[in-house]
Amino acid sequence: MREEELEVALKVVIVGNGGVGKSSMIQRYCKGTFTKDYKKTIGVDFLERQIEVDGEDVRLMLWDTAGQEEFDAITKAYYRGAQACVLAFSTTDRDSFEAAHSWKLKVENECGEIPTVIVQNKIDLLEQSVVNPEEAELLARALGCRLVRTSVKEDVNVSAVFRHLAQRCLAELRDPREDDCAIPGDYFSIRQPAMHHNALSISAFSPSHSSKNHNGTIVLKPHKHKKKKNVLKNACRIL
Repeated sequence: MREEELEVALKVVIVGNGGVGKSSMIQRYCKGTFTKDYKKTIGVDFLERQIEVDGEDVRLMLWDTAGQEEFDAITKAYYRGAQACVLAFSTTDRDSFEAAHSWKLKVENECGEIPTVIVQNKIDLLEQSVVNPEEAELLARALGCRLVRTSVKEDVNVSAVFRHLAQRCLAELRDPREDDCAIPGDYFSIRQPAMHHNALSISAFSPSHSSKNHNGTIVLKPHKHKKKKNVLKNACRIL
């Protein structure tokens, strides 16, 4: 098998309170569309997009989870096996900001420490903001995550969120000691690569084992529970 046929598949979960723009974010990223009409996600939704990162073909499998408590029992099962996480809150929703710690804990309880981006969405509504910039930066440092400010409506920084996570996961595959702030590259340059029909796919979907399925997909074990170095909490870049 040729080296250029190798494909990396990453499972990414998107979490946060209802109404913060999680579904709109993956619709914008994967389909290039946006709608103002809010439709509550029932359980989970799924979209995917293939991109090229640092010369590697990466298939991002994006799991949009419901933000309401009544769906917790369903959505937590879908966290398992995730390799990365987007934790979103809204500029105009104070409760969603204050819930960020509990969302991160829910994901950690199922997945351990995985690469995570804090997303402050709806920055096009700054005049209605109930979260000041310093608070958002302190939250990101406290959780040891990168903060990305986005407007899904205006398509600002949406691609940057997923490109950073893909770069971070690739860096960990190459060197597990890579830290969160050592990812080089242009976050805004995404090129849709050609699909390889017989590509070998390295996936992250199995929560309990590593094996090769009938399609030739190599399923990786999820991250073990681990603690990040304390230096990360003070070293994260703010976009």
